[in-house]
Amino acid sequence: MWKDLVEAGLDPKDAHFYLAVLRRGRATVAEAAREANVSRTGGYDIARRLQDRGLLARVESEPGESGDLRTQSHLVASDPIQLLEEWADRRRVLDDVVPQLRALFSESRARPKVRYLEGPAGIRSALFETLEWASPICGVLSMRDLMTVPGEAAMDEYITGRRERELVLRVIRTRDHDWPGGWLTSAQDFRIVKHAPAAYEFTMTEIIGTHEVVSLSSARETFAMVIESQEYAEMQRNFFEVLWAASSDAAVDGGKP
Repeated sequence: MWKDLVEAGLDPKDAHFYLAVLRRGRATVAEAAREANVSRTGGYDIARRLQDRGLLARVESEPGESGDLRTQSHLVASDPIQLLEEWADRRRVLDDVVPQLRALFSESRARPKVRYLEGPAGIRSALFETLEWASPICGVLSMRDLMTVPGEAAMDEYITGRRERELVLRVIRTRDHDWPGGWLTSAQDFRIVKHAPAAYEFTMTEIIGTHEVVSLSSARETFAMVIESQEYAEMQRNFFEVLWAASSDAAVDGGKP
């Protein structure tokens, strides 16, 4: 039964102590502590907590009632219905405060969040975060720089992750910073590739989701930046679409897995 009381919100020691008093009808702190297997000092702390919650009350016995001329303090258990009343009181408080907390929660989510990650590990971490985004995602990629940091093995792992999740990538790359002969348009890899006009050159990578944008630097600066902002993501997607319309279709990858 004490496990049920714990699930109802009582500390395990408090539950044992309360049941000890409830079973005995009334008990001294020492008696209840002994039966609940807690120290006498701990018993006084527990009794105080349970009294504050209205689950125990303290009564004084009359002199001579137990053959002792001194009055003695005993604990008696309150009606267990108090647990339901306590829960109802807590529910009323929660009904009032939860809408206020949710308003704060919504406000905090609406604020843009910016995270800065350093080094190759930071670039890899930010890149792999995008695997959890909704499909499709958009990207402006500098493959030559990505093959340096986070490296070819990491990029193979990332592509495998996208393939497993069927995460479609619409990607724009520049010919000067592309990787010769690989990672072109591929239905198997859920990738659609275009090449930017020759006048443009990208040394950084940017991946755009519904609510987030990840920017990855070249190996020269080695940092990543994650911006969580719906407005910013929408603006970057609009820029991407303008560049997409001005870019040319790449060849279909017939051999690269």
